[in-house]
Amino acid sequence: MSNSNHFLTKLLFQGSLITKIAIGLVLGIIVGLITQPLAPSLGFNLAENVSILGTLFVRGLRAIAPILVFILVLSAIANRKPSNAEHSSKAMKSIIVLYILGTFLAALTAVIASYLFPTQLTLVTGNAELSPPQNVSDVIITVLMNIVDNPIQALYNANYIGILAWAIGLGIALRHASDSTKRIIHELAEAVTMIVKVVIAFAPFGVFGLVAAAMADKGLEELGAYARLLYVLVGSMLFVAFVINPILVFWKTRQNPYPLVWTAVRESGLTAFFTRSSAANIPVNMNLAKRLELDEEIYSVSIPLGATINMAGAAITITVLTLAAVTTLGIDVGFGTALLLSVVASVCACGASGVAGGSLLLIPLACSLFGIPNDIAVQVIGVGFIIGVIQDSVETALNSSTDVIFTAAADLAEQRKNG
Repeated sequence: MSNSNHFLTKLLFQGSLITKIAIGLVLGIIVGLITQPLAPSLGFNLAENVSILGTLFVRGLRAIAPILVFILVLSAIANRKPSNAEHSSKAMKSIIVLYILGTFLAALTAVIASYLFPTQLTLVTGNAELSPPQNVSDVIITVLMNIVDNPIQALYNANYIGILAWAIGLGIALRHASDSTKRIIHELAEAVTMIVKVVIAFAPFGVFGLVAAAMADKGLEELGAYARLLYVLVGSMLFVAFVINPILVFWKTRQNPYPLVWTAVRESGLTAFFTRSSAANIPVNMNLAKRLELDEEIYSVSIPLGATINMAGAAITITVLTLAAVTTLGIDVGFGTALLLSVVASVCACGASGVAGGSLLLIPLACSLFGIPNDIAVQVIGVGFIIGVIQDSVETALNSSTDVIFTAAADLAEQRKNG
């Protein structure tokens, strides 16, 4: 029994996690490809059976993420040392600027890409039961309501805006608590972090199940009709990931940005691509930030904040699909209007996490700038759901990896200034 426990511990916690994820990825592709040919002889769908591994992994991440954010932020602020206050404050300001600027530049990139490579849609039947927000004020009100949400409700619904608000408020109040109380909070944060490490150790099995299910999905064949649209979407996201983000990192750090960018894309973007959830990837990002030796007081706030407002991928999705609808309908768009779309898409993207359905449900809001009727805009959402298996994966990978990149850039820049 002890030998088997030792083998399991070695398998999960020793060796390169990325290597093990790569192995899970390859095995998942193989299982996905052989599922259909083997189904008649096996009598069951192999990929469907192993997909439970992916489901369990994603649910595990989603389950621990709200608790992790609440406890870690609470502990970081309650145990905050006066000497670190100025450094943390300046770094957080820089991170928020990077989040906003990065999202706007992503939307602008999508506008330029849509002009260079105009695409048209084959509009399909939309989801009539969806209720997209009618204007930007609806998005802002949703975010404000999330801030004042009941703390238990916020934890239950994984409302990270509300979780952050309560954690920061309680953390500030507990700064005047006794040292023993602060020590208990710190030890509780360490315990939750340990659980996170255990969940992340199962990532290779989760990726294996997720990839096998995706590869065996017959719906992937439908993507061929939307190849050009996907090229523009994915191309814009890759340009932001490997051109815009490095430029912003260099602007802050004055160092070669690509080692940091590659590390974040490889270790954060890869898992986010398969989980397709920025919230589920919060534990992965915090674990990476800790290994990068970033300031816990900074990343414990900036990472969950980024998962709610740093939405470069969402801004690209909203912009590209909106301009594809504009092109399909033959609407002439000037540069000024396109620039306005970039601003609206950026604001909408920042509020995407506060709206059920994410970035796709905010497309009608952007379409309203061009007088596109809501019934047509909802059909564009339908197109978004068809290509979502690729679009949402790449979008989440960009959003989540950027959270770590900008946090690290701001932290390293402040460290360099302070000598």
